[in-house]
Amino acid sequence: MSGIISNQSTLTLDGTKNGVISIAKIVEPYGKGSGTVASVGISLAGDTDSPEWKVHIPMKNLDDVIAALQSMK
Repeated sequence: MSGIISNQSTLTLDGTKNGVISIAKIVEPYGKGSGTVASVGISLAGDTDSPEWKVHIPMKNLDDVIAALQSMK
């Protein structure tokens, strides 16, 4: 994966000793011309550079994903 990473945030993963949730915006994550994504990673070991789970959400889907997550509260 390539791309320019910005707007990074790290949150503590509840229920774990060292776990973190890492959130970033990645421009051209799959090379030139690929769409910008919001990247959400989960690391139980606290390693933000190599999360065990990761999802890339296209920016055009972000509002709908946020709304769906908010409805779960």
